[in-house]
Amino acid sequence: MSPRTVLRLVVPETAEADTRVSEPPTRSSRGGHRQLAAFADDALVSLAAAGETAAAEALYRRHAPYALNLAARIAGSPTDIEDVVHDAFLRAFQRLDSLRNPAAFRTWLGSIVVYGMRSRLRREKLRRILGLSEARGAQPVDIDRIASPSASPAVRAELAQLYALVRTLPTDDRIAWTLRCIEGHELEEAAALADCSLATVKRRIARAQRFIDEHFVDARSPSETESEGHP
Repeated sequence: MSPRTVLRLVVPETAEADTRVSEPPTRSSRGGHRQLAAFADDALVSLAAAGETAAAEALYRRHAPYALNLAARIAGSPTDIEDVVHDAFLRAFQRLDSLRNPAAFRTWLGSIVVYGMRSRLRREKLRRILGLSEARGAQPVDIDRIASPSASPAVRAELAQLYALVRTLPTDDRIAWTLRCIEGHELEEAAALADCSLATVKRRIARAQRFIDEHFVDARSPSETESEGHP
């Protein structure tokens, strides 16, 4: 099985169609909690920017699972990502006035999470180079968070190998490849999340894929590969 086939068994989080209304709710004397869940991001961003704490809380509750999942997919483990996500929300709430398209809050938040994860990964690499991370070591890959529940043990083992390779990539290549091949984002959105041009994200993904293709080892027999079929 090739790395590309393995990736088809990864289950990225997909955004559901947003049917919430965009008109902002009226501010209530009880703190604006009334029917906030029914309103779209642009309305909530407008209220949060105006100081409505309940609207900021609604944005956090709506998008925290996405932000945590994104950080965990980049890291390969949910360990120690909460601080990155919390810092991302703080940055976002402090800069709501600079968001040109309030309806794009989710993607904008994602780009802040990616920026935070990039900084974290680079710090970890520097600590390893300086010998400051020997006692702790690298966190194990959390396959349960990455693979489909129906994936076979063989596929899960190959996915673990795949992530071991991804962790050796340069940080920017690792992030771009994860956004595209693990998270399943379109190239344009991957570029936006990675805060780079479309041409740059394409180069990073292609470079990462070449490395993976060259180093990925399929340890199964042809009969085992055929038995998996084609997803």
